[in-house]
Amino acid sequence: MPYDVISGMWFTIPNLFTMLRVAMTPFILLKLAQGEYMVAGWTFGAAAFTDTLDGFIARRFGSESKVGQYLDPIADKLLLSSIFVGLMLGHAVPKWLVAVVFGRDLWILALSGIALRFTDYRELRPSIWGKASTFVQIMTVVGITAARAYDNAVFGVIAGWLVWGVVALAVISAGDYGARGIAFWLHSRKALRG
Repeated sequence: MPYDVISGMWFTIPNLFTMLRVAMTPFILLKLAQGEYMVAGWTFGAAAFTDTLDGFIARRFGSESKVGQYLDPIADKLLLSSIFVGLMLGHAVPKWLVAVVFGRDLWILALSGIALRFTDYRELRPSIWGKASTFVQIMTVVGITAARAYDNAVFGVIAGWLVWGVVALAVISAGDYGARGIAFWLHSRKALRG
């Protein structure tokens, strides 16, 4: 059986689906930048399906691995961030929106780095606000892509409102992660002194 130095397994079927999602990402970015929203939208749908499939197979058949646990969220974030860049390059979203999305992600990454460096906290799980932020980002991408692909004004209006949801939830989730980080840091200091 192939070997994974971290978990004892590699080249599992779920990890293969995750890598397929990573491989699809540059293609989706390129098609969005070229304004080919129909192709990009359906390819994004296929990529999203691989995300559902890899999680289901890993849980159902017990083929979860440490590599997969790290690789899957990285692949998801890479895909979603690349889509926003592609939409910006295709002039479908403004640059400031991409800055908000990336700013939130960089903030969370910085907080995670600080937590890993200065505390023994290793359970870096997304909060409810983080999950909501990601969900609204995905729905915004779907709305914008559908509006452009099908020249549909209704999808455009919905996507326009969702953009403000992305902004609001980016701010709320970034603040929530910051507050949680500070609370854990204070708790760790108190535990060390006590």
